[in-house]
Amino acid sequence: MAERRVTIGWAEGLHARPASIFVRAATALGVPVTIAKVDGAPVNAASMLAVLSLGVAGGEEVVLASDADGVDAALDSLAKLVSEGLDELPETV
Repeated sequence: MAERRVTIGWAEGLHARPASIFVRAATALGVPVTIAKVDGAPVNAASMLAVLSLGVAGGEEVVLASDADGVDAALDSLAKLVSEGLDELPETV
């Protein structure tokens, strides 16, 4: 299983707009991805309700993971989005 540990770059954490951006990016990858707080239970990264239920604050570390084949580049792009706290989806997603 491939995984990336990343610190949330959005000051408000994964709430409302940032969570929406994150979920759209995770869905666009076309592979199953999970997100979890460190040492927490993973949830489907493509589910808005699941992501919001984590209650992730800005500056917290999360784990992005997937067991799909060839997912390294996809996880790298998602990790970059999360760590930089981008306001919009990059065109590459």
